[in-house]
Amino acid sequence: MIILNDICKTYGVGNTETAALKDVSLCIERGSFCSVVGTSGSGKSTLLNIIGCLDSPDSGTYFLDNEEINKVGASRLAYIRNTKIGFVFQNFNLIKGLNIMENIELPLIFSGIPRKQRHELVLEAVEKVGLSLKKYHRPNELSGGQQQRVAIARAIINNPSLILADEPTGNLDSASGREIMNLLRGLNKKGSTVVMITHDMECAEMTDRIIRIKEGKIQ
Repeated sequence: MIILNDICKTYGVGNTETAALKDVSLCIERGSFCSVVGTSGSGKSTLLNIIGCLDSPDSGTYFLDNEEINKVGASRLAYIRNTKIGFVFQNFNLIKGLNIMENIELPLIFSGIPRKQRHELVLEAVEKVGLSLKKYHRPNELSGGQQQRVAIARAIINNPSLILADEPTGNLDSASGREIMNLLRGLNKKGSTVVMITHDMECAEMTDRIIRIKEGKIQ
């Protein structure tokens, strides 16, 4: 599903240049559950951002579903991000002024889905993550684990084939972290490809494959 060939990415200019990724080549099979581990500054987030079409490499090629991402325009990239990829972040990134249903609905609005269909899809997603009884609560009325479940529901609302999770258990206690890992594993078993950044080796060992990165290079 994912093919990276000789990917390089550098930030800064002149004496402040930092090579975040150095000739990274990587293949990720469709339907797999992979974790990416490495110390702070190793290049994990840059790698995830490139896979998620949030950033572009300085050199090298990236294929997603046999499509060369380097060659597509901005509108096509936006379409890919909204329909093929679901993002889960460490800090949840929920909108405080919206209730759970409204937060989950946002990607559907951007996709132009009619209101009645949006409502049905959101109800289904809320049920998948076990929050039907709290669907009209706001984020500040939920625990950290519940907020992350909302974030996952929002990530899967467009039925993406790829889920990218950046430290999804990083702000959670161990029990909530296990719940989130079980939820991601369940989504993976239903067909989603999952790529997860984590510093928690216990979480990494729950995945099919551990990808180690150090100083911008795959080990």
